[in-house]
Amino acid sequence: MTYLVAAVLAAVSMLMTAGMAGTFFGFSVGVMPGLNAAPASSAIDAMNAVNAKIQNPVFLAAFVLAPVAAAGAGALLLTTPHSGAAWPFFAAAAVYTVGVIVATAAVNVPMNNALAAAVPGDLAEAARIWSDYSARWTTWNTGRAVAGAVSLLLMGYGAYRWGRGS
Repeated sequence: MTYLVAAVLAAVSMLMTAGMAGTFFGFSVGVMPGLNAAPASSAIDAMNAVNAKIQNPVFLAAFVLAPVAAAGAGALLLTTPHSGAAWPFFAAAAVYTVGVIVATAAVNVPMNNALAAAVPGDLAEAARIWSDYSARWTTWNTGRAVAGAVSLLLMGYGAYRWGRGS
């Protein structure tokens, strides 16, 4: 039963992490360049709408539970003869927690809140607000995508070690 629960947790953590990394990647390479091509006031309105709607149970569950599931898989693997496979899952949880959750809380969410509070007086001010926001937000978001990808690779390595009997 331990192996089954560990396998489920590993699979769930990998799926959630892949979803998160893909979401961040899609924003950096598609959504933000698209918004940058729109008038700044429209981009601000659209991003504020996205930021409001992304706070939903499905997104938030995957966002928060991905490292929990990875750490859970690692903890269960520690109790088996395949304990060497646990450490990549712990490392994946740590990378995700710091690179995705902490970065989001420390940078992206405060930026989103500031954007929502901004009331541009004219088109020039809207352009300045959007330009300042977009470049910095996208840089940090790309970092979240990379952290998610590294976390996923670590879990893949853990699964590989588990399959090899380590």
